[in-house]
Amino acid sequence: MESIYWGCLIGGAIFAIVSLVLGDLIDGLLDGAFELPGIDFLKPVVLAGSITAFGGAGIMLTRYSSVSAIAGLILSLLIGIVAAMLVFFAYIKPMRNSEVSIAFSMKELSGKIGEITIPVPERGFGEVMIRVASGNTIHTASSFEHRPIAAGTRVVVVDITEGVLRVAEWDDDVLKDV
Repeated sequence: MESIYWGCLIGGAIFAIVSLVLGDLIDGLLDGAFELPGIDFLKPVVLAGSITAFGGAGIMLTRYSSVSAIAGLILSLLIGIVAAMLVFFAYIKPMRNSEVSIAFSMKELSGKIGEITIPVPERGFGEVMIRVASGNTIHTASSFEHRPIAAGTRVVVVDITEGVLRVAEWDDDVLKDV
């Protein structure tokens, strides 16, 4: 029985190493051939983790405990099932929910409010920080009105030219008049 446990442990470890090194290549070649549609719990990584845990638990129980072979087999199976559940609920399910892209296009920055982090001279470049869905992003900025803008000033992105955000000072008073 111990040879079965060793086979499961070694096979699972080899699968993990191959997946780590060649995962993207294999995924592209196989294109989900081993995944069953609608059954997320039977993904290859979950099954491999379960088999590896089963093998490791079997070896530990056989060598370092006084349980019978049948009890060791049952406990190993339970440990493998628990490991599969942990992999699924701690890794697969959260990763499936995080597949939404947080990328943005430079075109989307037009009209956004930001803050100058490095002063923008009259005819030169500084930096502006803008809050986007993924956090803050910093870009090169120039003054749309060709006026110097101090660090800490709130600005609005007027347009984008050759990857440079052209900004103007944001005036909260203008909104009050509208």
